[in-house]
Amino acid sequence: MLGRSSLSRSGSFRPENLGQNALAMIGNLCFTLFVLGVVIFTIIAATYQPEDPLFHPSTKITNFLVSDSNATFVSDNTVAKTGEDLVPFNQTDLTGVLNVTDVSVPASATGEEAPVECEGDINTSIDCKDPDIFHLMMTYAIEYFKDIHFYRFGKPVAGSNSSTCDMAWRFRPKDGKAAGFYKDYRRFVILRSEKCNFTVTGVGEYHTGVNARKKKRNQKGGFEKNRPGKGNTAVAALPVFGEDVNDTLPVVESEGSFRRGKYLIYSGGGDRCKNMNHYLWSLLCALGEAQYLNRTLVMDLTICLSSIYTSSNQDEEGKDFRFYFDFEHLKESASVLDQNQFWTDWTKWQKKDRMGLHLVEDFRVSPMKLSDVKDSLVMRKFGSVEPDNYWYRVCEGETESVIQRPWHLIWKSKRLMEIVSEITSKMNWDFDSVHVERGEKAKNTQLWPNLASDTSPESLMSSLRDKIEDGRNLYIATNEPDTSFFDPLKDKYTTHFLDDYKSLWDENSEWFSETTKLNGGNPVDFDGYMRVSVDTEVFLRGKKQIETFNDLTSDCKDGVNTCSAST
Repeated sequence: MLGRSSLSRSGSFRPENLGQNALAMIGNLCFTLFVLGVVIFTIIAATYQPEDPLFHPSTKITNFLVSDSNATFVSDNTVAKTGEDLVPFNQTDLTGVLNVTDVSVPASATGEEAPVECEGDINTSIDCKDPDIFHLMMTYAIEYFKDIHFYRFGKPVAGSNSSTCDMAWRFRPKDGKAAGFYKDYRRFVILRSEKCNFTVTGVGEYHTGVNARKKKRNQKGGFEKNRPGKGNTAVAALPVFGEDVNDTLPVVESEGSFRRGKYLIYSGGGDRCKNMNHYLWSLLCALGEAQYLNRTLVMDLTICLSSIYTSSNQDEEGKDFRFYFDFEHLKESASVLDQNQFWTDWTKWQKKDRMGLHLVEDFRVSPMKLSDVKDSLVMRKFGSVEPDNYWYRVCEGETESVIQRPWHLIWKSKRLMEIVSEITSKMNWDFDSVHVERGEKAKNTQLWPNLASDTSPESLMSSLRDKIEDGRNLYIATNEPDTSFFDPLKDKYTTHFLDDYKSLWDENSEWFSETTKLNGGNPVDFDGYMRVSVDTEVFLRGKKQIETFNDLTSDCKDGVNTCSAST
């Protein structure tokens, strides 16, 4: 008795109580784990934010852009997203659609009541300013173009002869998902009967009503703008495609204006000749810092086009920013100057007006530390070591929560979008589209084992059978160079390809004339980036859109075993 442990005399450790104690301990442990799990789940739920595929944190974008991993992931460097792509569709102002019931049809058009003064030759010139003619033309347009919504009509003007009138309007395709409006102007043929009834007997093709094309008024040439202050957000506007483009360079109006200005310039760095997504990510960082500091951004408007977009497979210098993006919108929305203009004026007036320069050679010097700099020019100078010499590094770290990239400032080139509009108008905005990606991916069976067979003409016919009705206009956006590859589809569809419309950028086109003028009289090549940009934008305007990797093949867009990451 005396040799027994004192523990054995404790009631809780008597043999008959061990089972109950074990159950109690297990229950307490389970309850503790449950409570801990609830706490962890609550914290995750409160702090988790789904990834936006475009607005990655800078560290993730950095890793993506500089990665040289040998993994199966292959980055997609095709068309860069721009501001108009980021306007939510449900926020687009689509009110005010005009219907036939909104237009009063003139009696002289219906024949219900002929005017008392109906006399004279029926070949007398049509008075295009007559309100009855205006209403007749609006009614005809609304009834004739069934696949677009009309938002505004311009007053008709005289056409090319006594029986034609030109009229412009603003519209959107009925099934359009992209933000923005379009402008068209066409020529109407109008006849008058012996009873003085008017009838529209025909309407011209896209942009044939040239007399109704309004020229933009002369815009202020200066670079100074009312810029948003710190913390303010700009109101996103919507582009209007089809209007004249005025992307002349802004100029400094006087020495006094230049002296009063505050400027920011980025110099050097490793961003040159990178893909267009990289270029924009860095440029938008510079624009964001300029807006934060309330300074004018001095821009190098020359672009080095990456070899991934060129037919020579070599990087090509000397491209103009205005070939690819809407500089008119940028200069009207932000304070920017061309660097050649700036350095000319700086050399002329800097010493005389004692304008100071503040040099920054470390990207880790944040914009917040520069907000009190009084010098006229802040120059960020980047070195030669990648990736620390990438411009977008400025907007990483603590700066990321302060500098907001102003996506609304960058739109696609209106000249390229005009080509998109004309192609879609030739199909009367009534077409379906399919994207067929082949090229190098179809050849690489290790990463895309099924792509070549899944995009063969036979497989396409089978895949599209239940998706696209027979007889439809079918636009095929593809990187397959030989479009005769798709000839079997012509038995069921009216097929269209980008090169069917090459007259829109050949040497007789308006695009060729305007870009040649921008380029100092030297012809501009319709390069690979322009091609894929136009091809993609036409595809996105199809009523039904069939994707390669979502609809035609089970392969993953970025290679084997990446489907979950892609989605």
